[in-house]
Amino acid sequence: MRIALAQLISGRELADNLVLLEDYARRAKEGGAELVVFPEATMRAFGNSLLDIAEPLDGPWASRVRKIAQDLGIVIVAGMFTPGVASDGSSNGKVRNTLIATGPGVDTSYDKIHLFDAFGFAESDTVDAGTNPVTFDAGGLTFGLATCYDIRFPALFTANAERGADVNIVSASWGAGPGKAEQWKLLARARALDTTTFVLACGQGDPVTQGREPKGAAPTGVGHSVVVSPLGNVLEELDAEPGLLFAELDAAVVEDARVKLPVLANRRDF
Repeated sequence: MRIALAQLISGRELADNLVLLEDYARRAKEGGAELVVFPEATMRAFGNSLLDIAEPLDGPWASRVRKIAQDLGIVIVAGMFTPGVASDGSSNGKVRNTLIATGPGVDTSYDKIHLFDAFGFAESDTVDAGTNPVTFDAGGLTFGLATCYDIRFPALFTANAERGADVNIVSASWGAGPGKAEQWKLLARARALDTTTFVLACGQGDPVTQGREPKGAAPTGVGHSVVVSPLGNVLEELDAEPGLLFAELDAAVVEDARVKLPVLANRRDF
């Protein structure tokens, strides 16, 4: 299965971000990809208000993403924001940090479980945590979903693998800082080795490369999207600037890795 990672830089305007998404998705399809991964916060970049633009999965932004995926015949995974919901079903004044996955035979979503309350940023001030792992099938492979800070928590990736994931997708808007890009790549490789899955780690490009000033402590991206093999090797990588990369995924590679390194079979619960 041929896949693509779309390392864009989203902004404040939802319509402009949809134009970017459609352009990258079209280029991915023209390059032979059956699935294209977009970053976290593709709908609107961090550093802007989120509550006023959050919408349900049948709202106009998500519906447009769904239509683009259908028209192009490609699976799209992209970060958006949906309304937070209290235990009684009412609005709680927060949002969910959501990945929509949609396209031929696919229509699901994942709400980010681990919220980024670190390095001076408090995502939990405005965002509700999700609770459940999510996987989906496409192109003869099973994909697990994760978002940004989730990559620091191996149990989610193992849970996805136990649900059959051959591939773990991580969409991110990674916070900048000393050593952060190196940590991002290290963590992607570690999660691949933890689970003997391919890891598709797609982040926002670094706005500084386009002459944009960072917005306070908001995590607005460092680039360096990577595709990692089930044995932890970086197969493809972008630099900090916006770009599109392609990679080939083969279930036989996962099967071979799990024979050589049966960490899932050997693991014990404590």
